[in-house]
Amino acid sequence: MQEYSPQNAYDFSETGKRVFDLIANLEIPVIAAINGFALGGGLELALACDIRVASEKARLGLPEVNLGLIPGFNGTQRLPRLVGAGNAMYLMMLGEGITAQEAYNLGVVQKLSEPDQVLEDTIKLAEKIAGKSPNALRLVKEMVRNGLEMCSKDAGKMESKEFGRLFKEDQKEREEGVNAFLEKRQPNW
Repeated sequence: MQEYSPQNAYDFSETGKRVFDLIANLEIPVIAAINGFALGGGLELALACDIRVASEKARLGLPEVNLGLIPGFNGTQRLPRLVGAGNAMYLMMLGEGITAQEAYNLGVVQKLSEPDQVLEDTIKLAEKIAGKSPNALRLVKEMVRNGLEMCSKDAGKMESKEFGRLFKEDQKEREEGVNAFLEKRQPNW
């Protein structure tokens, strides 16, 4: 990056954002397993995921200010939406890494694991989520992502519309889920 022109830097940032947006916009749930350092672009990659599981020994941060830079792959946008503006500015302006426990307390990380268990715990979480209604999972992700970009009133209307649509267009999955619940069995998606 030492030789980058302003245009090179812009292009680099846009490319990184496009790649991470592809991950964020997948219709399926995406879970990051963090076991070690997730600093700068590494944390920005994790922020593009829906859920983050971290080893208790992990360190996370956006230290770009220490280089005279800012996060370039949407970290300045994703982190505040996740932890609030004040917490995000605190982390980005200090440019210091935080522990996995601190990241968990702030809501950056949703689950902590022992270092030798982080991948296994992440796979178990993924398997648990994979046992849920595929259409409902897709819609949860879509509603959350789109709703963050809307005012609360419009987001609520969008949710009601999609909730109602499930009773018409995705009737098979809904019926299977309700029947499985009433019959005290696992649904067969």
